[in-house]
Amino acid sequence: MKVAEKIAEKIAGMPDGTTFRYQELPIERQEYTAAAKAIERLVKNGTITRASTGLFYKAKRSAFGTLKPDEQELLKPYLFFNGERIAYITGTLLYNRMGLTTQVPKNIKIASRDKRLELTLGNLKVTSIKSYVDIDDQNYRYLELLDAIKDFKTIPDLDKQAAVNLLKDGIGKLENKILFKQLALSYPPRVRALAGALLELLSPGEDLTTLRKSLNPLSNFDFGLNNSILPNSENWKIS
Repeated sequence: MKVAEKIAEKIAGMPDGTTFRYQELPIERQEYTAAAKAIERLVKNGTITRASTGLFYKAKRSAFGTLKPDEQELLKPYLFFNGERIAYITGTLLYNRMGLTTQVPKNIKIASRDKRLELTLGNLKVTSIKSYVDIDDQNYRYLELLDAIKDFKTIPDLDKQAAVNLLKDGIGKLENKILFKQLALSYPPRVRALAGALLELLSPGEDLTTLRKSLNPLSNFDFGLNNSILPNSENWKIS
């Protein structure tokens, strides 16, 4: 089968809205030149669309025209490697999805342990920040919550009372509180303090000894929270 035929067959079997790169096509390294020409023809005839250099998607069509994939799909090649999660979306886009802000950013942040990114996807600018721990499918939801705690004071248009309730609910839904506490230890002290306070509110009997001992007893943590919003704020030197 010719290279162009292999590529066309592969793309035909993809769901609409799927993103892909050359590495995901059934081609050998020596076939890349022919593959590039075949891809260009598919772009020109509208079968696929170029999202950025080396990244394409099979457009989803509707009565209103061609639809772009959502951010999660566009970013998938940068969030996974060989099918394994290596990064996650963080920053204002994450906090918007969590209900912590109504703002929708034009710039997207990705947390990654090693990979550094700076790219443009259509109108979106994507940059990366270094994550505190290695990322996988088991822990990234925990890291999202810890990031929200870390950025609590800088999240735009934040309603502090609603935010405390949302974070508390999010932590309450986690299956493994021990993992959450372990991951929190890799974050700055202020994150450990607020994470500990929220855990204590959720479950007064929770063993929080490790988190408490990790904090300097002379330190205070300014989140702009008072006792009416966080009833146990004094226990964790939070104000």
